[in-house]
Amino acid sequence: MTSRERVQKAVNFQQPDRVPVDLGGMKASSIAASAYARVLRKLGLPGPVRVSDPRFMIACVDEPLRKRFHLDVAPLDWSMVPSQLRPESEWVPKRLFDGTEVLLPPKTGIAEDAEGNWILLKPDGSPTSFRIPRNGFYFDDCAFNEPGGIDPAKFRPVMDVPDEALKLFGDYAKRMHEETEYALLGWGFGVCFLGMSLITERSDNVTQGKPSEWLMMLMTEKETCHEMMGRSVDASISCLKRVHQAVGDRAFGWGIAADDSGTQRREFIRPELWGEMLQPHYKRLCDWIHQNTKWKTFLHSCGSVYNLVPHFIEAGVDILNPVQTSAENMGPERLKKEFGGRIVFWGGGCDTQSVLGKAMPAEVREHVRDRIRIFSPGGGYVFNQVHNIQANVPAENIIAMFDAAREFGAGTSK
Repeated sequence: MTSRERVQKAVNFQQPDRVPVDLGGMKASSIAASAYARVLRKLGLPGPVRVSDPRFMIACVDEPLRKRFHLDVAPLDWSMVPSQLRPESEWVPKRLFDGTEVLLPPKTGIAEDAEGNWILLKPDGSPTSFRIPRNGFYFDDCAFNEPGGIDPAKFRPVMDVPDEALKLFGDYAKRMHEETEYALLGWGFGVCFLGMSLITERSDNVTQGKPSEWLMMLMTEKETCHEMMGRSVDASISCLKRVHQAVGDRAFGWGIAADDSGTQRREFIRPELWGEMLQPHYKRLCDWIHQNTKWKTFLHSCGSVYNLVPHFIEAGVDILNPVQTSAENMGPERLKKEFGGRIVFWGGGCDTQSVLGKAMPAEVREHVRDRIRIFSPGGGYVFNQVHNIQANVPAENIIAMFDAAREFGAGTSK
């Protein structure tokens, strides 16, 4: 069974020959560049370490590691493909604070202030609001949630895609589909209705970087919120129509939203309010995708979202990531029992908060065995750790996790 066939079976709730495995299929299922470099050294695999997105300092997962870890998914991300098409000579060398040598995407600019903090620059050389404190691991948006109101007139999501960029994207998708057997996960032009995620661009975010203000508006200015979210979905559909013309069904699924809806303990808003305000707009986007493509709809939503999963399902979400099992009410047995067969779990394979970075390799192995035992029966599961692997995780633990996913996912445990 090829990787593409394996993932297709899993997302259609059929039992594949083994559990499909993802690392780096999208920007919240990847690995920090520093951890990636250590894994390469430990396994004796070649570099370089390329960074897919400087804001998050996560690595591009390249072919040598894909093969070693028996990965089944490759990203088809609108924001990443232009860099992937550029030669290595155009990538920007940089040494991270911990000494890791990386290559940043072409034309990436980083300045340093008097205290040694890094400032991410715009293409014209002016500073953005993204900063890494000295000895930090990734950029923070220092303008996030600044005081002030939201101006609906200033929300102008991208409504179209340039012909030249579309052709390059379509050609890349065609080549990946013809020359590899990976399942391609598409990303780009999704929505963000709570504003807690940086995966989507600020221009596509109704909150304008002010989620606290937006959360109040969801209760006090409902008509305005519906109008803005409606325009957001209009823009997504307008762009995805064009993208689908270029990509077709070479992608098995598409990321409709990076829209974190939960904290460690609860949902950000009452589930009833989520159903009233957000669900109709999710449903319209999911309905368009299901009626016009063969894509599965993929939602990234961190935190405790147990009480929202029924709304996700009713809205037409097919796949949920990252399945943050360390959050309240997110126990894997409960999720599988109550929602298995109705939504695909993409993640939850290893707890990155308390296990992956802290346990011994043998403990990681047993933890993964237990998660696969719970999630894998009947399909509807793709193995991935909970969100990105952090920079300080030991290489031995990462290797143990993926080796265990391969072993137990194939049903070879004794």
